[in-house]
Amino acid sequence: MSSVVEPVARLIDAFARLPGIGPKTAQRLTFHLLRAPEAEARALAAALVAVRDEVIFCERCFNISTQPLCPVCQDPGRDPDRLCIVEEPLDVLALERTRVFRGRYHVLHGAISPMDGIGPDRLRIRELIARVAERSAAGEPFAEVIVATNPTLEGEATAMYLAERLAGQVGSVTRIARGLPVGGDLEYADEVTLVRALQGRRALDADREGPR
Repeated sequence: MSSVVEPVARLIDAFARLPGIGPKTAQRLTFHLLRAPEAEARALAAALVAVRDEVIFCERCFNISTQPLCPVCQDPGRDPDRLCIVEEPLDVLALERTRVFRGRYHVLHGAISPMDGIGPDRLRIRELIARVAERSAAGEPFAEVIVATNPTLEGEATAMYLAERLAGQVGSVTRIARGLPVGGDLEYADEVTLVRALQGRRALDADREGPR
């Protein structure tokens, strides 16, 4: 891209580093901004800076937030006895769109993947275990923990690991139903599919039972 002036080449390269954006899309985005009104380009730049400067992770559930506790953790109307575990903050947004789940969340920021060198210590599992143990020690264990990791090999491995670690410390550990396509991500699922997956959840122990 030697024929492109340096600032434009830099922006194309920056866009191309984003997930899901290839070289052609990066070029289209860059030249769109070149043709767009100055206010639009500056608004985009300001939004990018604000995300880095103002957005943090919730101290309790590790969802995105602008305050120490995210809006869900601050909401007194949420069911404190039900906890939903997801891989990423985008999964929280997807589930919230269904307006079915009214409990609280815990965001792992990934899934266990030995092939990629990602073990439990690389995720927010330690904080999850501590959160569950604190409730249990106070005599108020979670009535239900819903494991809503993605239906991938990594998500399933994470779900089984969590089921073993949480056994006996909560009322029940359930897994969202297979209403979601295997290999898919929560963030791309439509609302009807997510509603059915939540409504069809079942105890993880059922996955380990043999044929009857």
